[in-house]
Amino acid sequence: MAEGVTVRTIVKFLSHEQSKEREEAVSLLYELSKSERLCEKIGSVNGAILILVGLASSNSENLITVEKADKTLDNLAQCENNVRQMAESGRLQPLLTLLLEGSQETKLSMATYLGELVLNNDARVYVARTVGFSLVNLMKHNNMQSREAALKALNQISSYEESAKILIEAGILPPLVKDLFTVGSNQLPMRLKEVSATILANVVNSGHDFDSIPVGPGRQTLASEETIHNLLHLISNTGPTIECKLIQILVGLTNPPATSVSSVVYAIKSSGATNSLVQFIEAPQRDLCVASLKLLQNLSPHMGNELASSLRGPSGQLSSLIALVSESAVITEEQAAAVCLLADLPEQDKGLTRQMLNEGAFQSFISRIVSIRQGETRGNRFMTPYLEGLVKVLSRITFALSEQSAFQVCRENNLASLFIELLQTNGLDNVQMASATALENLSQETKNLTKLPEYPPPSFCASIFPCLSKPAVITGLCRVHRGACSLKETFCLLEGQAVDKLVALLDHKNEKVVEASLAALATLLDDGVVIEEGVQVLIDAEGVKPILDVLLEKRTENLTRRAVWTVERLLRSEEIAYVVADDPNVSTALVDSFQHGDYRTKQIAERALMHVDKIPNFSSIFSNTA
Repeated sequence: MAEGVTVRTIVKFLSHEQSKEREEAVSLLYELSKSERLCEKIGSVNGAILILVGLASSNSENLITVEKADKTLDNLAQCENNVRQMAESGRLQPLLTLLLEGSQETKLSMATYLGELVLNNDARVYVARTVGFSLVNLMKHNNMQSREAALKALNQISSYEESAKILIEAGILPPLVKDLFTVGSNQLPMRLKEVSATILANVVNSGHDFDSIPVGPGRQTLASEETIHNLLHLISNTGPTIECKLIQILVGLTNPPATSVSSVVYAIKSSGATNSLVQFIEAPQRDLCVASLKLLQNLSPHMGNELASSLRGPSGQLSSLIALVSESAVITEEQAAAVCLLADLPEQDKGLTRQMLNEGAFQSFISRIVSIRQGETRGNRFMTPYLEGLVKVLSRITFALSEQSAFQVCRENNLASLFIELLQTNGLDNVQMASATALENLSQETKNLTKLPEYPPPSFCASIFPCLSKPAVITGLCRVHRGACSLKETFCLLEGQAVDKLVALLDHKNEKVVEASLAALATLLDDGVVIEEGVQVLIDAEGVKPILDVLLEKRTENLTRRAVWTVERLLRSEEIAYVVADDPNVSTALVDSFQHGDYRTKQIAERALMHVDKIPNFSSIFSNTA
């Protein structure tokens, strides 16, 4: 029966429309597969093993067909070629069994083939659980072929977060680190060091806590200063491909909420590697550029001043960053990473802002924001971080309004109006927060920019007989700033419905958005403006209750502190104080701040409580007594 085309004919019946014919074909193949000599012949028929694997895992076939298909595959697994085909078709267990129990030569063969397979994530987890420990042991062999086979297989299964965590538990970290850093007769060739670096990058980016896992003598960890120094040394002495993987390792060690970021920052500073890492921004290799940008972005909250200083240097990386952000209509991963790095640099660094002004960065970024809002820029998965980064970078210009060029950019481009529009970018908290902060900074300048009216001098008779004169009446003045205001020229928040839009954000779920919005509104109650009119503006915008609600919610310490300041200003209005005096919740919140706040907050809360007669105003008592 096994001669000629008979086996091929039986295989064809495995796909027959009638289930009875499929069942009989499987039963016949099962009987033939009991012969070891025929196993190879059955496996050589194109599609035979693929169809059998499908039948054995089917939920719709009858039970007899499924069982016979499964038993047939067990028999066919006597041949290694069949085992490879089964693995390629998704039946991995026979290959993994040989890798665990076979001869050294068979283990090597199966590990090599495993490294060539394309696995889905579920399969990666299954393989890691089944043979992860054995592969880690195999990579420790002195035999270079075994090490290579193990490394390539581990590379395949480490690229998924869950399987990477299993490999960590199997002890993969110490031999990986040893392979990377070992020099001498037993060192890996550079092509295999690249594989080791790739595996380590995969594992480190799994989100595991690496501070407690020893990888070297003296309980060194991946985040130890010596380990980071070795990585930095290797980065500066290898080619672009392995450099990219090594930098990705540092990215994994510094990704939030990693606890090892402070150790990495210390090691980078102590080794003087900041400038070297910044230079990779200009790498022609896309992956290397993206990896370096992600690393620098992770580092910027912890060493922003050093990064800003390095970018401002003569090498010109700042110019490269600005050009990269603006270079194409389609948003790329590099552009998103570049603008997010710029966004995280210290806002108070006026030297950096000045250089960005000289480079024309802000005008370019304004154009990109407008283009996105008008739908001219094609959206993709990088759109959100890109837009958030652009708006935050643009907001930094409002921290440098003492610079005439910054001031001119804000006026000429009507930035106050743009930031008011961006307040309504629902779902993008960082855009709303940065826009509100920018409006706060702009609004703080309004009282200095407002043109106060010039009243005509009194006539000769009026100067002698004041009772005969009438005070001049000038219309169109800003009620809060007492002068001629506009949104474009003086950044006045009473224009462009800014107050209404800021009030609408006071019930936002993100407390940072609330804090930024409240800070912008508070500029209408600041010293140097007509506070009574500022209060009335908030009353007209129905903003008083939302502000009181912020005080009552006590979401964060900073937000409560700012709310206490704002409420005290509101309570200077007798109308509001009269209403609030009967609200025990507000009084309780103010008493709590008076008792538990910092020194300044206690003072402000005390004044607020005086406005509602909850604390005696001793100064008025003493003045009345006198």
